[in-house]
Amino acid sequence: MLTSSAVSLRTLGCIVVVSMVVSGCNRATTHTSSETNSGKRDRYLVIFSQCNNAEPYRAAQNELMTKLWTEKPDVDFEVTDAQQDNSKQIAQIETAILRDPALLIVAPNERGPLTEVMGKAMAAGIKVICLERDILKPNFTTFIGSDNRKIGRQAGQFIVDYLVEKNGSAKGHLVHMRGLLGVEGEINRHGGAQEIIEQHPEIKIVKDPVADWLQSRARERMTEVLSVETDIDVVYGHNDPMAIGAYLAAKEVGREKEMIFIGIDALGGPAGGIRKVMDGVLAASFVYPLCVEEAVEIGDRILHEPDFAPKEKYEVMSQLITLDNAADHYGTQAE
Repeated sequence: MLTSSAVSLRTLGCIVVVSMVVSGCNRATTHTSSETNSGKRDRYLVIFSQCNNAEPYRAAQNELMTKLWTEKPDVDFEVTDAQQDNSKQIAQIETAILRDPALLIVAPNERGPLTEVMGKAMAAGIKVICLERDILKPNFTTFIGSDNRKIGRQAGQFIVDYLVEKNGSAKGHLVHMRGLLGVEGEINRHGGAQEIIEQHPEIKIVKDPVADWLQSRARERMTEVLSVETDIDVVYGHNDPMAIGAYLAAKEVGREKEMIFIGIDALGGPAGGIRKVMDGVLAASFVYPLCVEEAVEIGDRILHEPDFAPKEKYEVMSQLITLDNAADHYGTQAE
């Protein structure tokens, strides 16, 4: 038989336990997409799984994505940063799945490792936008991106045309500054250029260092290249930061005027590729669209139009930027 004081203690304990459970439930659901009694969500949680905030292109994506989603009054928007780490991005997406977002947008760090976890999100009934880097299987609701293979071919043709003008024929020495190996962008920016360059056997690729999309690493790799290569006509960087890093390495030893530097991304702002073309640092850059406006437009329709069926793929077009048109485009691509 329990005494009155024991009963009181037990009652108090039950109240505490119930309070903790209710409090825990509230914490767990605060940032999920909530539904009304009719089953329609009154607020929408949108999570953007970003592969690496440190890259200028990615920072520009984040800034514009945040601006556009926060203009939606019924959307709670969050960005996660995988810091160029596949395992971290997978863990972040697994956590996102548990929170039941209405929409998950993923810029995969690498195409292979992210395939399975994006499939898990789809299996959980979450709408998934794969943003400008593809994966091995179509584990997404829709893909939005530009054609990196096409951009690579355009870069290859620019290189050929420049060498013909400089040397009288398609011959010369080329450095390919490569992004993170295994990533769709690197594979196709490299492969597309190779399709064109391989048609001209007198164009020699003297080095193809890997700089993982980073300006500081490209500067280090290019310093190593310059120490052993005395004849370079063109440096083709798979993004602008790497092309700029290569330029800085060449300038440090007084050789920047011996060669031209070509990049991809063509961001606006004082540090972006368009400005660097205007300043003569880059001979050319190719717009790699952020694809953010398209992602928000299509994502908003997914959230609010029950009958909307997005296409499997949306292509956002690129454009060549040279000194002839750089001023016209400055400010049109986010910083």
